[in-house]
Amino acid sequence: MKDTTGATIYLKDYTPPAYLVDDVHLTFALAPEATRVRSTIRFRPNPEAAGRDFFLHGEELTLISASIDGTPVTPEVTPEGLTCAVPDAPFTWESEVEIAPARNTALEGLYMSNGMYCTQCEAEGFRKITYYPDRPDVMATFTVRVESDLPVMLSNGNPGDSGPGFAEWHDPWPKPAYLFALVAGELVNHPDRFTTASGKEVELNIWVRPGDEDKCAFGMDALKRSMKWDEDVYGREYDLDIFNIVAVDDFNMGAMENKGLNVFNSSCVLASPETSTDMNFERIEAIIAHEYFHNWTGNRITCRDWFQLCLKEGLTVFRDSQFTADMRSEPVKRITDVIALRARQFREDNGPLAHPVRPESFQEINNFYTATVYEKGAEVIGMLKRLVGDEGYATALDLYFERHDGQACTIEDWLKVFEDSTGRDLTQFKRWYSQAGTPRLKVDESYADGTLTLTFTQETPPTPGQPDKLAQVIPVAVGLLGPNGDEVQPTTLLEVTEAEQSFTFTGLAAKPVPSILRGFSAPVILQRETDNAERAFLLANDTDAFNKWEAGRALARDVLLRMLNEGTRPDPAFLGALSSALADDSLDPAFRALVLALPSEDDLAQAQVDAGRVPDPQAIHEARQRMFDAMADTLHDQLAEAYEVYQVPGDYTPGAQHTAARALTNVALSLLSRRDGGKLAQAQYDSADNMTQQLSALSSLLIAGAGDAALAAFEQQWKHDRLVMDKWFSLQITHAKPAEVAEVTDRLTQHPDFSMKNPNRFRAVFGALAMTPAGFHHASGAGYRLMADWLIQLDALNPQTTARMCSAFETWRRYDADRQQMITDELRRIAARPGLSRDTGEMVGRILG
Repeated sequence: MKDTTGATIYLKDYTPPAYLVDDVHLTFALAPEATRVRSTIRFRPNPEAAGRDFFLHGEELTLISASIDGTPVTPEVTPEGLTCAVPDAPFTWESEVEIAPARNTALEGLYMSNGMYCTQCEAEGFRKITYYPDRPDVMATFTVRVESDLPVMLSNGNPGDSGPGFAEWHDPWPKPAYLFALVAGELVNHPDRFTTASGKEVELNIWVRPGDEDKCAFGMDALKRSMKWDEDVYGREYDLDIFNIVAVDDFNMGAMENKGLNVFNSSCVLASPETSTDMNFERIEAIIAHEYFHNWTGNRITCRDWFQLCLKEGLTVFRDSQFTADMRSEPVKRITDVIALRARQFREDNGPLAHPVRPESFQEINNFYTATVYEKGAEVIGMLKRLVGDEGYATALDLYFERHDGQACTIEDWLKVFEDSTGRDLTQFKRWYSQAGTPRLKVDESYADGTLTLTFTQETPPTPGQPDKLAQVIPVAVGLLGPNGDEVQPTTLLEVTEAEQSFTFTGLAAKPVPSILRGFSAPVILQRETDNAERAFLLANDTDAFNKWEAGRALARDVLLRMLNEGTRPDPAFLGALSSALADDSLDPAFRALVLALPSEDDLAQAQVDAGRVPDPQAIHEARQRMFDAMADTLHDQLAEAYEVYQVPGDYTPGAQHTAARALTNVALSLLSRRDGGKLAQAQYDSADNMTQQLSALSSLLIAGAGDAALAAFEQQWKHDRLVMDKWFSLQITHAKPAEVAEVTDRLTQHPDFSMKNPNRFRAVFGALAMTPAGFHHASGAGYRLMADWLIQLDALNPQTTARMCSAFETWRRYDADRQQMITDELRRIAARPGLSRDTGEMVGRILG
């Protein structure tokens, strides 16, 4: 296992590979404890490299033999790889190694999941399979032979020869090793076909364990819609004869875009109305699209080095968001994306884990698969598209695919395409990739004689390693509303490029109400002096759906903060604004459901920090509960009416319209259950024929304090289904009383179905603990101790999951001295574990600062 002594790697130190690879031939003789991997690799010196040292990465491998051009050699082997004297000319390297997939609990490289062989090679897992230059700028064609008595044996590319005990695959498209994949096991397929725009027939398969065949139809439909969308919107056709997806139970990530053989966490592909919620369906649709879109933005054009990770991930997240917006509701998608961005990425930018979209250094690349790289990376793409316009964006993307197909590229290559195709200078814009932190954009306004002046001041706070920040290009979409609610100035895109900059709007008949940062046109924190009357006005009248919701969110945040800081009661004006929004039948039901959702406890804690206060997690929790109670009382009749009117008749479908209706009825149910003792929720639970309605009813019963019998019944009904049981585990923790959250979590770890070896189950329990602030941050410190206990145990098995779960502690500096002391004690206890992995060691060190 890697330890904490790994050297720091810097972007500035990049050097080209000394040797390039023309093609790779691999033969796998599969065995749980002793898989043999034979490799034949054709190397040639890289004329662009300064040196000629021959080094192949390799970890946890037993070298059986090695030869060069048929002559046996004895390389110098270290725990990180091997070196060997080689000719200064093209040569063929052959080796055989032995690995033990059954003992690979880290789930990197080749490992086993309930009897199935599978791989995960991004970022640096291939070095656990065989000796190889495991870096993304070394691209080659792969031919693979798999030998086993298992009935299904898959790898990248198109199928070749097969017969009893073997199957061969060839991928004609050069790829880096991180895109290699192999799967073998007792699997059954859900088949289909797709005809590309040019008439090419593509075979499609979703491979699952026997018994899961009935959970593949939606995933297949999502795949076909993704393929069609990528042709229509980006002009990208699929380029192989076959596309395979495999569902794997034990997987550290959501899914992986391996060329032609996507490996999915089973939770991200298996779906049925009985076992999956509306949110599950939408997430599956988005992840399938994301991994498919990687075929061009990640596979055909990949990253030169891992510092460029945002090149493929930011662009592909942006593309999958576009896809979901087209498939469902564009405004609702935008709002939910921003909620997630603020909850995860803004939190990251505000703490010790802050880093640029393109980091300058790392010790363990697995620790930089972050919200900053993915979600903020996508926001940067969105800003670029707004600045150059739809036509400019389309032209630039066409040039990107034409110029860089088959290459391993950098952010500089990406931005140069836009400069060449649009004529814009993006030097200043590039700072979005190099500066960490969330900019604060302050707005002052003045009005006189029909002229409105908006003055913007931008500032980005210091972040680790970056005390001083330069002004960035911030696209700010602005509209103006007249006193009667009419739009007097349609959306206009302003470009803020200076530390302070003013813009004027003339010819106005009366002082307007500005609607600023429409569509959340830049990932910034907007600071503007306003009042609740104006927020209520925007909630009622703004023509921009995002800013309409944002006004309601700001209104709710202000009311809750006054309840916390001043001891006020829930504001009747705010409740009246909610009533008006709920009564507006012209609004999407899903939008109204979002309006009724209060700011999260974490959101309120950060707002208090921004105001110079020390948040009390228990007080925040209680304030939200009082507001929910007030909403249940004041809006009771409207909620009851909405619950009846928006019931969806007939069989379940996961389409946008029915999903939106269920979103509103289930928010209504959760509020109504606060006053009827769970009567309505019990009726819905008893009659539910789909998981969305059943789980929402169970949640509402827990809110009403009447869920014990339903919890027991749910367990009995679904104890055979691992993914549904993940929901059962999580729900009990998120609905526990704050003082009992750690106790409930501890009790669930003793349940026979809990296993820390399965990342989904571990995240279902400890992810729920971390996402329950009043419980996790309870003054007793029990949540901190329990989390640390289990992370120490898990690190020995799965460093990658452990490191990511450490982020539960990243906000420790916002709390009082006692909580800070307890958290740092636990972090130091983790850091002191003998043999701590490099993954976890780096994360703990960064959090502690």
